[in-house]
Parts: sequence; C-alpha cells; structure tokens
Amino acid sequence: MLPSKKSSRTVAFVIAVGLAASQSTAALADGPGRGLTAQFERDYLAQVIDHHFSALRMTELAAGTDTQRDPAVNNPQEGTAPTPGATASPAKATDGQIRSMARQANRAQREEIAKAQKRMRDWYGNDHQPSLTPEGQQGIHILEQAPTGTAFNQAFLEVFSSHHYSILAPSVDCLVKSDLAHDDLRRTCENVVVTQKNQINDMRQMLCKMFSICDFLPGGIRGQRS
Repeated sequence: MLPSKKSSRTVAFVIAVGLAASQSTAALADGPGRGLTAQFERDYLAQVIDHHFSALRMTELAAGTDTQRDPAVNNPQEGTAPTPGATASPAKATDGQIRSMARQANRAQREEIAKAQKRMRDWYGNDHQPSLTPEGQQGIHILEQAPTGTAFNQAFLEVFSSHHYSILAPSVDCLVKSDLAHDDLRRTCENVVVTQKNQINDMRQMLCKMFSICDFLPGGIRGQRS
C-alpha cells in the first residue's frame, strides 16, 4: 500500500525539523557561551592557560631542557623543549620516575594550553597569551633554589602536587557552570579532574615510599609542610 500524500508530507516535515534542530545545536555548540556562562568560560580558560604555563618551567627544571629532541624515543636522559624566554637548564631531578612524570606532564600541558587558546579565540575572539600565576612563580622559585638531587626530588613532588591541586576546584565548577552546549569543554574539565587527581595521588605515594612522608596534604606551595 502506497503512503498518502499527506503522510509523506508529514514525514518530510518531521525530517526537516530534525535536521534543522541538529544543525541549530551544532551551530550553538560552535558558538560562545550565553550570559553568565560566557564570563565563567572566559575566566576558566584563561586560568587553565596560565596554570598550565606555570607548570611548564617546573617540569623543565625536573626533566631538563633540550633544544633538539633525541631521535631515540626511549632515551631516559632526554628532557623537554624549553619554554620561550627561559634558558636551557639541566635536569635537577635524579629519580627516573620523577623525570618521566615531568616530561609527560610538560607535553600534555602544552597541548592543553593550545586547546584552551583555540577555544578562547573561536568562542570569544580573545587571543589570551600565557603568563605565570603568583602561585606558579613561588613554586618555580622554590624549585630553582632546591639543590639538585634528593632535596629537589622531594620539593618537586610537594610543589607539583600542590600545583595540580589548585586547578581541581575550578575544573569541578566547569562541569556544572560551563555552557550547556559545550559538551567538549565539560569532557576536558572532567579529564583534568581525573588526570590531576591520579597524578596527585601518585606523587603522594612517591613521597611516602621515598621520604616516609605518608601524611602529605597538597594545597599550599609546599603542602602541609610549608
């Protein structure tokens, strides 16, 4: 039995409405946040950029900096590319696990900076340039002053875990304060919470095993033991 002209028109109308709705949602997701959510997102993206930028120098001090990457992917002595404007520096961490963690964090946070900058440009027309946060400057100063070796290893675990801790609350806020159309931003914020939490607890375990500091609470520049 062939469908009537009326039913065909109804089906076509439903399909057209569905397509229009999906296109509208897609366009909305590519646009800026609305009202109060827009201001929250601008502030959060800028905070993420500056937070991660502050971590770059910390990880460079731990892993060392190379101006050119070694072709061997498994070279344990390889460092990270230096932050623009920073001088090349040797690795101050002497523990291989800490240096590996620092290299991984450096690369991941460079990617996060680029992603946040793109969203800031695409959604808000703002070309936010990274700058060191006051907390980041303090952490870098502590690590610059810490002697290479065991003292630096402990200082890095305390400073860097506390640095990670400082972005957790804003990222939890992002899960319920970012624009409803920006699912991709919320997924990023959720990933920040999970990744930073896991790395904080990894560093707490390392402090316990290496230095018998098993009650460390991240939060300050040197955590509980500032």
